[in-house]
Amino acid sequence: MRDAIAIASAATNTGDVPVGAIVINKDGVVIGKGSNEREANNDPTAHAEIVAIRNAASRLQNSRLDGCTLIVTLEPCAMCAGAIAQSRISQVIFGAWDEKAGAVGSVWDVLRDPRSIFKVEVTAGVLEKECAALLKDFFSDK
Repeated sequence: MRDAIAIASAATNTGDVPVGAIVINKDGVVIGKGSNEREANNDPTAHAEIVAIRNAASRLQNSRLDGCTLIVTLEPCAMCAGAIAQSRISQVIFGAWDEKAGAVGSVWDVLRDPRSIFKVEVTAGVLEKECAALLKDFFSDK
């Protein structure tokens, strides 16, 4: 999570919401990194999770990330939860809850819905205060 926080912190001056994400393989090696790039690239799909997943899939030359873990500073939204399921990531670890748009336990629970095809293990609240502080600082300036 500290790597994801560092990525989010480095992106605080980009104009994008400071969210950081990494994908690690089953051996704990970072294979993908991402921060929000929506504003930078005028791309509504460029959330940190999507950027990290694209990076990992490109590195592995495989759209399936079985056995991989996504670590992200903010609870994924519905779009990102769908991408997580489609990429077949095995585990998600996130920091801060997103009470407005979270889709991994707060507003919705896309990844653990009993109707979901892919089952994903979820761990929430890791370094939650540090992750939330990045967002509070960003939005207090707005």
